[in-house]
Amino acid sequence: MKLVKMSLVAAMVMGASAFAIDNVKVSGDAKLFYGTDDSGTLSLFDKDNSYADTAIRIGATGDLTKGVSFGVTGYAVSTLGLENNLVSGVWSGAHTATLNGSSFGAAVNDEMWIGEAWLAATLGKTTAKLGRMELDTPLAFTEKWNIAPNTFEAAVLINQDLPDTTLIGAWVGKGNGGNGVVNSGAAFNTFVTDGAYAAAIVNNSFKPLVVQAWYYNVVNIADAYWLQADWDCQLVKNVKVGAQYADMSPKSGAADSKAYAVKVAYAANALNISAAYSDRNKDGGLKVQNVATDLQGAAQSKLYTESWWSYGYVGAADATSWNLTAEYDLKNIAKLGAYYTNVNTDFTNKNGDLSEVALTATKSFGPLDTTLAYINTKADADSSFNSVQAYLTLNF
Repeated sequence: MKLVKMSLVAAMVMGASAFAIDNVKVSGDAKLFYGTDDSGTLSLFDKDNSYADTAIRIGATGDLTKGVSFGVTGYAVSTLGLENNLVSGVWSGAHTATLNGSSFGAAVNDEMWIGEAWLAATLGKTTAKLGRMELDTPLAFTEKWNIAPNTFEAAVLINQDLPDTTLIGAWVGKGNGGNGVVNSGAAFNTFVTDGAYAAAIVNNSFKPLVVQAWYYNVVNIADAYWLQADWDCQLVKNVKVGAQYADMSPKSGAADSKAYAVKVAYAANALNISAAYSDRNKDGGLKVQNVATDLQGAAQSKLYTESWWSYGYVGAADATSWNLTAEYDLKNIAKLGAYYTNVNTDFTNKNGDLSEVALTATKSFGPLDTTLAYINTKADADSSFNSVQAYLTLNF
C-alpha cells in the first residue's frame, strides 16, 4: 500500500513538472474503519458480527492553462487480512473474493481504482466539467459515509450569468455505485439502465433564502423533480427553516413516489439542534433516495429526516418519519452528537418501521480524526440490536 501511494504521488508531481502545470495540490488520507453489532444470536465483538476495512485516497488537482484545470483521485481498499482473524465482514462493496485453501474460507481481495479523472474549463461565468467525478445532487450523489465513495462519469455545465442564480445541466453516463456504495471491483457501469439527464436552477436573490429546483430524466426509468427552500430566518436569531418536495414518476405508467419534508434548526456557538419531519405517499414503487447506489435497497436519502446509520427507510412507501439531532462542541474534549430517527408505516407487517438512536464522539489529534459511535436500532418491528463503530482517518 505504501509503495502504491508513493508511486502515484511521484507520477503526479513528475507529470506536473514535465508539462509545466501550475498550482498543483496533492492531498489524501488513510482510513481504518471497524464495526460490530449484537444482531441475531451473536454478541458484540463476535467475529461473525464484525466488519473492518482500510482505505487510502490520493488526489491531485492543478491548472493546465488559464481557465483549464484537472483532477485525479485514486483509491485502494484492503482488509489487511482481518477477515481471517477478527472480522467476517467488510465496509467497501468494491472487494471481490477468491476461494483458497484457508480454513477460514475465501480471501477478500484488495482493490485499486481511479475514482476521479476530470477536466474543467471556465469561460466568463460558465464552467464545463467532463470526466470521472463526484456529484452532489438531491437524487443522484456521492455517498461519503462509507470508507470509499461512489463516483460518476459525467458532463456538467454550470452558468452564473444571471444575478444570484446558478444554472446547472448534466449528463450522467456511468457510475460505480451499487449495494455497499461501490460496485464489486469498483466497476463503472451504465448509470441505472441508459444514463440520465439533469437540470437545475439555484437562486438566492433574497439573501436569507436559497431555493433550488431539479429535474431528472432517468432514461427509460423515470422523470423526477426535487424542490427545496432553505431560509436563514431573520425573525428569530440563529434559526433556519427548510422545506423539501420530491416526485418520482416511473415511465412505465406506475404510480408516482412523492415525499415532502420540513426542518427547523438552531445553531449558535458550540450548539446545533434540529427537528425534521417527512411523509412519503403510500403509492409508488421507487424509493425517494439515491438512485446512484440502490433503487430499492438501503441507499442514503437527502430527505431531512435521514437516519444516522440505517438507510432505506425514510424514502420508502408510506413512511412517516421524524428526526431529532443535537450536536455540541465540547471545547478541547470532543464534538458530541445525539441523533434519533423514527419511521412508521401503516403496512400490516410493519417491515418498514425503524427506531434508531445514535451517539457519537469525534476528536482530532493533529492530522488524525477519530470518531466513536454507539447505535441502538429497532427495525422491521421485531429486530432490535446494538452497534459499536470506530473511525480513524489520517489526513495528509
